Amino acid sequence: MRADKMPLAPPPGALDALRARARREHEAGIFFTDPHFGRAAVKVLPGEYYVHDQDVVVTTTLGSCVSACLHDAGAGVGGLNHFMLPDAGDLAAGARYGAFAMELLVNELVRRGARRGCLEAKIFGGGSVMKSLASTFIGEKNVAFVREFLATEGIPLRGSDVLDVVPRRICLFPRSGIVMCRRLPAAAGAAFAVQEARYRTELGRAPAGAVELFK
Repeated sequence: MRADKMPLAPPPGALDALRARARREHEAGIFFTDPHFGRAAVKVLPGEYYVHDQDVVVTTTLGSCVSACLHDAGAGVGGLNHFMLPDAGDLAAGARYGAFAMELLVNELVRRGARRGCLEAKIFGGGSVMKSLASTFIGEKNVAFVREFLATEGIPLRGSDVLDVVPRRICLFPRSGIVMCRRLPAAAGAAFAVQEARYRTELGRAPAGAVELFK
C-alpha cells in the first residue's frame, strides 16, 4: 500500500466505540481489528458509506465499482462510499444511484462537522474485472460520473487510481485524509464479479430513495 506517512492511531477502545454507535441507514457496520495496521477498522460494502473523525481504518475492495474518499482537513473528518451504477442501458437509474451514494456521503460529512467548501476528493476503482460487462464500459461510466459530480459540486479532485483491469483494496484514515491503495492480482477479479453481479441484482429490485444535499 502507498502513503506519505502513517496517521496517528485512534484512542484505546476505538473498536468498542465503533460497535456501540447507532448506525444510520446505509452506514457500514462490519467492525474488526485490522491485522496489518493493528487498529480498529470498518469494512464498507457495496451500497454503503462511512464517515469518522478518528484515524480508524475505513476499508473497501473494488472491482468495477468506485469509491470516493472525501475529506475536510480543517475539520479533521473524512469518509468514503462504495457504489456501482446500474447497467448502461438505464442511464436515468445510473445517475440516480450514483448521485444517491455521493449525497449520502456529503450529507454525513456535513452533519459530522465538515464544510462543503473545504471538501477534497480522491477516487478509486472502475477496473474492468467483469468480462461479462466489458462491452458496457461500466467502470469507465462510474469514473466519468464521479468526476462530473465532483466538478459540478466544486469539490477538487486531489488524487486517483482508476480504470485498468485490476481490483483494488482501499484504506482511508478519516481524520488525516490519508488513503492507501493496493492493487490486487487481476486473477482476484472473479470474486468481485460475483459480488458485483449480486449487487446489480439488488439495485434493480429496490429504489434508492431521495436524499437532499445540505447547502
